[in-house]
Amino acid sequence: MYSSKISGVGHYVPENVVTNDDLSKVMDTNDAWIQERTGIKERRHIKKGDGNSTSIMGVKASKIALERAGLTPDDIDMIVFATLSPDMYFPGGGVQVQEMMGMRTIPALDVRNQCSGFVYSVSVADQFIKTGMYKHVLVIGSENHSGGLDFTTRGRGVSVIFGDGAGAVVVSRNEREKGGILSTHLHSEGKHKDELALQGPATQHWVPEIIAANDQENIPYYPHMNGQFVFKHAVVRFSEVIKEGLEANGLTTADIDLFIPHQANLRISQYIQHKMKVADEKVFNNIQKYGNTTAASIPIALSEAWEQGKIKDGDLVVLAAFGSGFTWGSVVIRW
Repeated sequence: MYSSKISGVGHYVPENVVTNDDLSKVMDTNDAWIQERTGIKERRHIKKGDGNSTSIMGVKASKIALERAGLTPDDIDMIVFATLSPDMYFPGGGVQVQEMMGMRTIPALDVRNQCSGFVYSVSVADQFIKTGMYKHVLVIGSENHSGGLDFTTRGRGVSVIFGDGAGAVVVSRNEREKGGILSTHLHSEGKHKDELALQGPATQHWVPEIIAANDQENIPYYPHMNGQFVFKHAVVRFSEVIKEGLEANGLTTADIDLFIPHQANLRISQYIQHKMKVADEKVFNNIQKYGNTTAASIPIALSEAWEQGKIKDGDLVVLAAFGSGFTWGSVVIRW
């Protein structure tokens, strides 16, 4: 059995910054209300006509990750693409990336595990590397939330939280004797599937267009979230799966050099940090700038943390996510 490592990281976010004050102009909300409940100050949104989409942002992040890994598209053996907001209902974003990047006829797998999508995708890549089937797997998390949110007062509980963006990593065979991805841990509990859910079409043709064409308003087309219920479950499952990952490797929270949680809500991250007794300098949060970018949040944060020099060779890095499904998971990495 081989081991795997993350050999390159990259991210991309749209240039269009949307502040809390901007949102207060279209719905009954304000900066203080949003920051108190979520910790978010601003987020990025795709603007119509700016040339971005879920897949295109994924390509932009992937090119950076490949360059940092010292690889070309021809070196990639497989694509794993995580998103809840594909350009089309089908086919998925993975094959679009394969085509846009001029890659060989490699497999492209789409993962629809929402906020846990990137963690699940890294785990999939890790298994393909471990068995020796592939040497380099491109893992992408990308989201275009703004195309499908309800920007009225009715939708403020959800719409103020989410932003657009993409992150990517290259998972490669680890040629060193030590380190790399130590373990991954995945879980789900489908009985709570309705507490954070969406029933509707895709982001390229969304609710305003459907209502205009059909003279109807179907609320299930917009995301629904039982915020308090999700929060209560998130803090429990986060703690459990982080502990599971550490114990599987004979480690404790004191061994963590950097913890990167899914950027769902700053209050959740702070609660987990306090519960685990992890120092501020060992937790990376950027939800204040980008909001919740779902499958893209961990790779964006991982890329930013690496750029800022917060991750060094030999560091123990722990990734963890919880989200719709419910699904949750963790990744333990010796960088």
